[in-house]
Amino acid sequence: MTILRPAHRLPLAVAAVGAAALGLFAPTASADVRYEPGAPGLGDPYFPDLGNGGYDVGHYYLKTAYDPGTDRLTGTTTLTATATQNLSRFNLDLYKLDVRSVHVNGKKVTFTRTGARELEITPRRGLRKNSSFTVTVRYDGVPETLSGPIVHDLPYGFLHTPDGATIVSQPNAASTWFPSNDTPRDKALFTIETTVPRGLKAIGNGHLVKQWTSHGKDTFLWREDSPMATYLATSSIGRFNVSTTTTPKGVFQLDAVDPEVASHPDTLSTPGWTTRATDELAGFFGPYPFTSTGSIIENNGVPPLNIENALETQNRPTYQKHPVEKGVVHEISHQWFGNSVSTHHWKDVWLNEGYALWTEKFWAEKHGGQSAQTAFEQLYDNPPPMPPGRPAFWDVVTADPTRDQMFHRSVYFRGGMALQFLRERIGDDRFMQLTRTWLAENRHSTATTEEFEALAEKISGQDLDGFFKVWLHTPGKPTTW
Repeated sequence: MTILRPAHRLPLAVAAVGAAALGLFAPTASADVRYEPGAPGLGDPYFPDLGNGGYDVGHYYLKTAYDPGTDRLTGTTTLTATATQNLSRFNLDLYKLDVRSVHVNGKKVTFTRTGARELEITPRRGLRKNSSFTVTVRYDGVPETLSGPIVHDLPYGFLHTPDGATIVSQPNAASTWFPSNDTPRDKALFTIETTVPRGLKAIGNGHLVKQWTSHGKDTFLWREDSPMATYLATSSIGRFNVSTTTTPKGVFQLDAVDPEVASHPDTLSTPGWTTRATDELAGFFGPYPFTSTGSIIENNGVPPLNIENALETQNRPTYQKHPVEKGVVHEISHQWFGNSVSTHHWKDVWLNEGYALWTEKFWAEKHGGQSAQTAFEQLYDNPPPMPPGRPAFWDVVTADPTRDQMFHRSVYFRGGMALQFLRERIGDDRFMQLTRTWLAENRHSTATTEEFEALAEKISGQDLDGFFKVWLHTPGKPTTW
């Protein structure tokens, strides 16, 4: 099983899309070639069956139609991929939806379902290593909303709303609405085409490149031109007021807001906060990693839905009800920490959330508030309270919190503390050099805690094993930094 890291595979993936159109990689049968199945999971410690081996996706074309009146989704997903081994068969992740047909390189093929999530596909002929191939899956059904201890028993994934749907798929819910290699390790380009009843809008990632009306329905075509993890893809459906602008540094910005909350002061301020965070954070972290920014503001944080999720959906974070400035800064910072540089294993999610929480305090420091050091020292003395049934704040291991605690408050706040106290230890200049180097070297890729630790030691010239052991790998309240 071979999975190529996205930072090293994008030129291959893009080239393969063009090569497929020219027929340059058509697989040929050979008696001396041994074909084997791709792995049905990548063995992530928290989600061992998530993702699949044997191929690398270059592009997804998601073509869906959704009717809120029936809650029914009809979809055709076409993906272009490159085989990373000689494949006899391979899997996609698709949660429970009904599959009507599967084609590989234009030929109808056999498929089976194994469990709730695995779609096992057998092409008519083996796929040679390094060959490009296309897979088209037709499917339909009522997408299921997920819940459980992972996100503190809140609903997530495909969220059915009174006038449409909200999609927030972190960490394992992309497969609730489209077949995919559902892992951050296999980023790809996306085109998302969504058809909805007349009068509704569908807001996706990237840029709206086309919109049309046919047979009483509206269709919206979005294109994301940078690599994206599957869980960051979205198509929020409903009634939205849409505005566009360009930030002073030239980043296209699109903001969509539910009209029922459009007059709230915080909602009115969100586009401005987004513009400011997009441009100013680039001054600290390096160039904004994408070509668009913005927001999607839903009205789902009220009864009966009471949805509290916000998610850094790529280019265009999704908020429920009324964002606040620090929340916008948090989600925009995720465009660097989480979206551009993603976790290679989900146990390392503190690299996303710890950096985003640290950025909130750093932002306040740079805009006339208390220093990040003071803010984190106060949190060290008085950590936030835990919801009932959750482990105590200091009992969670930051760099391996367990699957059901991966979004525990300690991952955010202790992760942020670790970064600030590292900043104090190695000095502000070296810490910012570390941060910018980390983002530049892993742009549009994935990375691990161990790689971060090694880079911190290299840039600081210090032995930080003891520091990281106490702050990232050991439960209990540290007594020093």
